[in-house]
Amino acid sequence: MSPVQKISHVTSEQIEILHRRFLHLTDGKATMCKDCFDNIPDLDCNPIKARIVNAFFDRRNLGQQTSGTVDEITFENFLTTLSFFQHMDDNHTKEDLEYYKNEKLQFLFRMYDTNGDGKITLEELREIIDELLSKTSNTEKTSSSIADAAMLEAANICMEQTEPDQLYDGITFDDFLKIMQDMKIETKMHVRFLNMDTTAFCK
Repeated sequence: MSPVQKISHVTSEQIEILHRRFLHLTDGKATMCKDCFDNIPDLDCNPIKARIVNAFFDRRNLGQQTSGTVDEITFENFLTTLSFFQHMDDNHTKEDLEYYKNEKLQFLFRMYDTNGDGKITLEELREIIDELLSKTSNTEKTSSSIADAAMLEAANICMEQTEPDQLYDGITFDDFLKIMQDMKIETKMHVRFLNMDTTAFCK
């Protein structure tokens, strides 16, 4: 499935708008680097801005089998990652919603699993909570407590899948699916690039 096909309800005119915005951000170049995202003001106030930007350059999100990042992305690469942020409404079939939910959860899991080892470790969980609480005081102590509690809860939910003497050393994607099964991620995790004013987007 191509990036354009994955972004449903997007017309060819809207794709052209996205392409113009892409070229504006890259100053007319055919590829984009991470610094180009500094020109998007709406991302500046997001506590996980760095993770969002890195997601566009993550080889795993670009359909490559290896972990790590690329230095630059093409417009097609940009669309590929953008498709994970698409809002899904109830007009889609149940099968489509399940497919997109799984895609979004894999994408979200990869944002947490920064080293690409297939598990969200306690340290990785603390890092994301640190970022989410970055504007609060006493962040380190608070994030550690929240991460410890979250990992304990994950273990309580998922330990039945492990051997009796096996330690719970991280959240696998199967565990992640189980933990997130009741969340309507297919309608919640989205960024409305198409509805943003071009000038504001590109300043």
